[in-house]
Amino acid sequence: MSGSQAFRLAAAQYDIGFLQDWPEYEAKVSLWVGAAVGQGARLLLFPEYFSMELASLFPQEVYRSLSKQLEALQMIYPDFLSLYTDQAKRHGVSIVAGTFPVRQEDGNYRNRSYLFRPDGSSDYQDKLQMTRFENEQWLITAGDEIKLLDTELGKIGINICYDSEFPLLARRQVEAGADLILVPSCTDTLAGYHRVRIGCQARALENQCYVVQSPTVGLAPWSEAVDVNIGAAAVYTPVDYGYPDNGVLAIGEINQAQWVYADIDLSTIAKVRESGQVFNYRDWPGQFRYT
Repeated sequence: MSGSQAFRLAAAQYDIGFLQDWPEYEAKVSLWVGAAVGQGARLLLFPEYFSMELASLFPQEVYRSLSKQLEALQMIYPDFLSLYTDQAKRHGVSIVAGTFPVRQEDGNYRNRSYLFRPDGSSDYQDKLQMTRFENEQWLITAGDEIKLLDTELGKIGINICYDSEFPLLARRQVEAGADLILVPSCTDTLAGYHRVRIGCQARALENQCYVVQSPTVGLAPWSEAVDVNIGAAAVYTPVDYGYPDNGVLAIGEINQAQWVYADIDLSTIAKVRESGQVFNYRDWPGQFRYT
């Protein structure tokens, strides 16, 4: 990590669209990234499965099929990686590019969230807890590694949507040094959105850290995978000295395509853990810890 621990981040409420060609997608991404950079953001977070709009580049028999779209997307997977690598380098920012379903050597798919750094390097976190839809209908498989990712702004963890509802995942990352947990999400009901939101706020409370949620929004009736998208992006904090009384630093207007911005300072995390009203992080019940 270099420089100050204070910076602006941007969390996307990203609308799933129907694309005519790859250049249209490049232009859309460029507009989104350019808007955030123009507002001074140095870390950009996109939602889970926001890449599924790329299925619209293929014939109807592909984008209307859960299995065929996964296979087809592998053809543009290298282009996806190149696009976000270029955007991060060009603008000198870190981008967490939501998730992309990536085929493994055994033929299975993993729901993978990539971090693209300004120096052109990248890393990723696979989703670890699969929803019923992913398990039973889409046949996407779980990852097997909890990672701590290094950025020029500090160490971060990624909890992909449902992962945020399982406290031991974020706890492992926080104990390894993460003061910021990013949660790309994709939910098709208001209840689903609130489950993830409640998980995010709980993780921020118990770990005394920042947690950021970024959802897909809007309707995409052409898609078998992401036809309905409901949510609001937000930045959650500890509920203690120096933070909002409700633990909500910033939150968007539900279901509206937009960036949600917040200025955060990771150096405040150590302070609140040492001298806060409560010591949630320190008082984690270690005798009940499971591995």
